[in-house]
Amino acid sequence: MKALDEIKIPVEAHLVEFESAFRQSLKSNVPLLDRITRFMVKRKGKQIRPLFVFLSAGAAGTINAATQRAATLIELLHTATLIHDDVVDDSNERRGTFSLNALWKNKISVLVGDFLLSKGLLLSMDNNDYELLRIVSNATREMSEGELLQIEKARRLDIEESVYFEIIRKKTASLIASCCASGAASSGCSPDMVKKFHEFGELTGIAFQIKDDLFDYNKNADTGKPAGIDLREKKLTLPIIYLLQQSGWMEKRRIIHTINNQKDHPEKVTELIEMVKAKGGIAYAEKRMMDYRKQAIDLLHTFPENIYRNSLEQLVIYTTERRK
Repeated sequence: MKALDEIKIPVEAHLVEFESAFRQSLKSNVPLLDRITRFMVKRKGKQIRPLFVFLSAGAAGTINAATQRAATLIELLHTATLIHDDVVDDSNERRGTFSLNALWKNKISVLVGDFLLSKGLLLSMDNNDYELLRIVSNATREMSEGELLQIEKARRLDIEESVYFEIIRKKTASLIASCCASGAASSGCSPDMVKKFHEFGELTGIAFQIKDDLFDYNKNADTGKPAGIDLREKKLTLPIIYLLQQSGWMEKRRIIHTINNQKDHPEKVTELIEMVKAKGGIAYAEKRMMDYRKQAIDLLHTFPENIYRNSLEQLVIYTTERRK
């Protein structure tokens, strides 16, 4: 697996330019808002999503000013959804530091998220980027639907594997798909090519989320969250769904009882994690993840080879082999 810095090399200059454009897009005449956005910029992540945008544009055609706007639009959307997620989840931490709502409370956090969404809309409208706006708006809708579907199913713990994949397709894969599709659309390629890049991003996003779910079963992974946190939040991931599928009626009732009533007991959560491993839940999830990774790379190989396509392939591999 190549390091992320090595994968970024073909678009490094574009990413530097993007950082400046993104900071500029956050500016406001309201001093409080400026203080908050400066705080947000300091917590810069790995730039995975802008990286998908630029590499997809390069693989599909030409990186240009519209690509910069596509990356900024995606990042505005992504940052807004993270802020709103922290409010919904009542989370006080994000990437190892205080979340926005922990420092400025829920009301201000929701308003900042709304501000970011409005900035993305205006950026698109001011530049007539209607296709980019359509792609990203569809992703926003699907992400909301995915969250609500997960909440609905978590109440009864009756989730099937097909529903799990529908949830992660909407919640996570739709955003990565929109990165790839908007990057391709910004390059001026055909609608058919944009559709293929959307499919590539969706396959990659599903593999990405399965990898993220697997961190919940690994105490030693440097993931930024303790093992079993998804179980304690009643988020049914693929390994636990597989365990339920392999269990008899009585055992299934015991597992559901543990998740419902004993999720705050660390020893019970650890016992459940060990049961998942023993029944092959981890191995099964890893196999499904690699299946999606292979589908994504096979589709990528139908595009002409260039440095951007090669980096995209390495980025897909990175998403399934990362340690956090």
